[in-house]
Amino acid sequence: MNRLLFILSVFISLISSAQNPWKIEAAKIDPSNYYGVTVANGMIGIVSSPEVFKVKDVVLAGAYDLYGRGRVSNFLRSFNLLNMRLSIDGREMNNAVATNMKQTLDMRGASFTTSFDYSDKATVSYTYYSLRQLPFTVLMDVTITAKKDISFTGSSVMEAPDALRDVENYYNEIDRPHVVISLLTSTAKSPTGKLLMCASNTFLFSEVHGQEPRVIHEMWDNNMHLMKFTKAIKAGQSYRFSVAGSSITSAHHDDPLNEAERITIYAKLEGRERLLQFHQRAWDELWKSDIQIEGDAQAQQDVHSMLYHLYSFVREGTALSPSPMGLSGLGYNGHVFWDSELWMYPAILVMRPELGKSMIEYRYQRLEAAKKNAFANGFKGAMFPWESAESGVEETPVWALSGPFEHHITADVAIAAWNYYAVTQDKDWLREKGWPILSGTADFWASRVERNGPGKYEIKNVVAADEWAENVDNNAFTNAAAKANLQYATQAASLLGMVPNADWMNVANNIPILKMENGVTKEHATYKGEGIKQADVNLLAYPLKEVTDPKQIERDLEYYSTRVPNEGTPAMTQGAFALLYARIGNADKAYHWFKDAYEPNLLPPFRVIAETKGGTNPYFATGAGGILQAVIMGFGGLEITPKGLTQIKSVLPKNWRSLKITGVGIDKKTYEVK
Repeated sequence: MNRLLFILSVFISLISSAQNPWKIEAAKIDPSNYYGVTVANGMIGIVSSPEVFKVKDVVLAGAYDLYGRGRVSNFLRSFNLLNMRLSIDGREMNNAVATNMKQTLDMRGASFTTSFDYSDKATVSYTYYSLRQLPFTVLMDVTITAKKDISFTGSSVMEAPDALRDVENYYNEIDRPHVVISLLTSTAKSPTGKLLMCASNTFLFSEVHGQEPRVIHEMWDNNMHLMKFTKAIKAGQSYRFSVAGSSITSAHHDDPLNEAERITIYAKLEGRERLLQFHQRAWDELWKSDIQIEGDAQAQQDVHSMLYHLYSFVREGTALSPSPMGLSGLGYNGHVFWDSELWMYPAILVMRPELGKSMIEYRYQRLEAAKKNAFANGFKGAMFPWESAESGVEETPVWALSGPFEHHITADVAIAAWNYYAVTQDKDWLREKGWPILSGTADFWASRVERNGPGKYEIKNVVAADEWAENVDNNAFTNAAAKANLQYATQAASLLGMVPNADWMNVANNIPILKMENGVTKEHATYKGEGIKQADVNLLAYPLKEVTDPKQIERDLEYYSTRVPNEGTPAMTQGAFALLYARIGNADKAYHWFKDAYEPNLLPPFRVIAETKGGTNPYFATGAGGILQAVIMGFGGLEITPKGLTQIKSVLPKNWRSLKITGVGIDKKTYEVK
């Protein structure tokens, strides 16, 4: 019996350790069923490819131009500055000759590695990084281990995306007594000529100066050129070289061509070891704010992946905020929606307030554009656009009615501003930046409501948070979010020693929240039980705190969770259900919705999250944010209050032995649930 128990315990141990909490490996690469994973530093994102020595996309945050879909601004692909060619004894490496190919995302060190064998001649691996300490700079390491005496040629290829025009290519060698720097550089204009995009890279060799390989430049065509070197190595020897590169646009710097070369030179002279040392140090600091799950190895890996992606898509000290797909590609044109404030931001704010500050700074710097938007629509105050890009004007394609009508985004921005103050207790920030947002948005709602008598300050003709409900009156989420906006503005005024506009609370107290005959909160005035695209009413319990009675929360959950179809709805909806069921103590339903929020959306080979079940557009950072809130604020019970963070009662899934959330808030506290 003891022997049987021992074998069983070993078996259970093997199962529980089957998933590495920090590494996602793909041992079978199928190019026809492959969805890349992103390495990013909050400014530059590199998306993996199934092809040897190829990168699918390089995406720069904050770089937009008018082209392609919808007559609105779109994200721009940057130069593909990490594509390479490697030939061994005259044979170019590609998927046809590569065997035992494996790819690994290391979330702890924010790196992506591909390794493979070439016949009986060599083993090859390469790893790339989007360097966390250098916003516009990336690094790739290449290692060739010879099984026989070989000669290889490594080529760094600079290739321009099709959308760029007027491409110009440069090659320059800077010769100093202590170093020779070979610079492969390209520039191009964005589709309308609005931006100048530039990229530059260089080799980093390990040999002492004077013994490094000779670099040769080749111009292939206007859109592509390369630099290369050749090296012979003996059987049993390994040789490593690196490529450091930078990409920047005139949206980021007034002199992007020279700056791209300068920061590439800086990386060259820092050297590989220092670059990786500072990169890892930066990620070690980020991972002090971590989520640790005991008892569910797969959930642990998946939650790390979600947190890794959100950390990768946001950067401290910027005025940038992530789009629904972050830096994983051109999804949603790279625009910023409520996805940022309502779904990604709360998890980021609680775990890393300095990253949340960048996201709300994005809105603050576009406050004047929001005021002009309100004026153009006949309202007072500040009205934020449904889709926002570089300038802060409305960027929604005209065929999407959400642009003129999905007004809850204005309250979402205000709530995010209030929550930044609540978590940080930074009154100076509240006075300087939070107050202008809160007061401007409160003035908008005071002018937006239609005053039809006590209890009937109605908000008519909106696209609901449930976007299948278009041009409806008194949408539950819109109305409750407007109330919260007005209440927070009033509280902010009192905190700052100001006299709030008395009309704000007058309006807040008269905005209706409708009910159906069965007592369920009614989604909008003409709602009759039809299917919903995404969470709406249930958000009144969290994050809006409009509905606080547990029985009412459960009643609304039981009703609306049956109105969400199995397909075509975004992942964060089920995350909201999971959070609320955890808070009312139903562990089984909470865990069901936690898993349902993302497992059917996972795509091979790296378990990246698509927006919908069966969808193919990863990485859906919005969904990751909603699911992380289910973990942090649901299972973990963390709550944002006007006086800071606290922990309320909640429950864990039955198979989770414990949940530990470390490095929380400005005090870097640890919260644990067992």
